[in-house]
This record gives sequence, C-alpha cells and structure tokens, in this order.
Amino acid sequence: MISLTKETLENGYTKYTMSEKKVIDSDKYIEFVRQTTSPASSDFAQLLARMTELEATNDADVPRLLTAALGMSAEAGEFTEVVKKIFLQGKPYSEESVFHMKRELGDIMWYIAQACMALDTNFREIMEMNYEKLSARYPEGAFDVYRSENRVKGDL
Repeated sequence: MISLTKETLENGYTKYTMSEKKVIDSDKYIEFVRQTTSPASSDFAQLLARMTELEATNDADVPRLLTAALGMSAEAGEFTEVVKKIFLQGKPYSEESVFHMKRELGDIMWYIAQACMALDTNFREIMEMNYEKLSARYPEGAFDVYRSENRVKGDL
C-alpha cells in the first residue's frame, strides 16, 4: 500500500512525502515465527533435555542462570517503569520515587549476585572486566559516539 502525506512548510511551500507500507498477513507471520523457533523454545521435553545437557556436560548452573536472567529482566522492567512514570507521566521525582528506584536496584543486585554464583565469579571480577572492556573501547578515557557505534571485532 502506498500513502501520500501533504505538509505545508513555514515558507508556504507544500511538501509531499510518499511511503510504501508492507501489509503482513498475521497468520503467515505466526507460521513464520513457528518455523524460526528453536526446538528448546517450543517443546518442553526439548527444553528439559537441553537444560539437563547443559548441567551434565557443561557444568552450567541452570537454575541460578535462569533465575538471574529472568529476575534481572523483570526487576529492570520495574526500575524502568518508575523512570518512565517520572519522565513521561508526571510522577514527581521525590524522596519516595528515589527510594523506590533504589529498592528496585537492590533487587537487580540480588539477581546479579545469583548470576555471579552461577558463573563462579564475583562483583569485583565483573567490574574489572567491564573496566578493561570500556578502557579498550575508549582509550582516551572519555565517551566517543563513533567508537560507541563502530566497535572493533571482539568488542561485545
């Protein structure tokens, strides 16, 4: 489908913009999603087998990793919800909202500790690794937009 929009500019000129919108069949999209989903993401037996394989052959701490990943995501969402309400919905930036954000950060830290235990590491090692990574990315010691967007190979 092609749409045409008309805009009157400040100088009195008229600007026309043409754009093409793709129409996606939702049933076909669902089938596409079904076809591009891994077996472990769509079948409990496959998921259980994969988790068992990871625990048995790779010594992965599956329960803690899963707890950490799901928990960090959920708690980061709760922290983000408070920030969203402050910036976009008029919630006051107050002692109460700061307290709420700190509580959510504490919950995130709890899940980071779970991840550290699962990966047999600690906060210090993670902070040192992050420092090394960012020092290599920004050797001048300051943020740089270009280096942020154009990373060298291996810079995760």
